[in-house]
Amino acid sequence: MITLEQLQDICPAAPAGRLGMLIDDLNESMDRFEIDITPARMQAFIAQLAHESGQFRYMKELWGPTPAQARYEGRIDLGNTEPGDGFKFRGRGLIQITGRANYKTCGTALGIDLIAQPELLEAPRYACRSAAWFWYSMGLNELADAGDFKKITRRINGGLNGYAERCAFLAAAEQAIA
Repeated sequence: MITLEQLQDICPAAPAGRLGMLIDDLNESMDRFEIDITPARMQAFIAQLAHESGQFRYMKELWGPTPAQARYEGRIDLGNTEPGDGFKFRGRGLIQITGRANYKTCGTALGIDLIAQPELLEAPRYACRSAAWFWYSMGLNELADAGDFKKITRRINGGLNGYAERCAFLAAAEQAIA
C-alpha cells in the first residue's frame, strides 16, 4: 500500500487534491493486479505513472491543433479503422491506453464498454484500474522484480521517450517506498 504522503514525495508538483482523489483507487488497483507485493513493483509502477500522467495531472492525452493530433488517425496497428478514431481513442488513464483495439481489450478485461464510453478512463477508478491492468497484462510485475526499468519503459512507451524523467521518478519512489 502506498500512502498519500509517499505519493506526494514522489510527485511534488502533483495537485494535492488529485492525489487524494486517486489514492484509494490506486491502492485497490495495485492490490488487484499484484503490484503491491514488492517495493520494486510499486516503485516502478508509480514512477511510470508519474511520467505518463504528468505527475497525476492528466487523465487524457493533451491534444491540440497540430500535426501531432493526426499521429493516431488511421493507425491500423492501434485498431483505429474508422474516421475520428485517433482522437476518440487517444491516450487516457494514468498509463495512457491508446487506440481502439487497446480500449476494446482493456474494456473487456475491466467489464466496461470503452468503445461506447472511452471517457470512462478519465474517471479515477478506471484511470487507476486500466493502468494496473495494462501493467499486469504486459508482464511488467516480473520486469520490475528483475529491475529491468528500461524494458518496462519500452513496453509502455514503445521506446525510451522521457526515460531520464522516468528514472528521476523511480529514484524518488525508491526513497519514498522502502
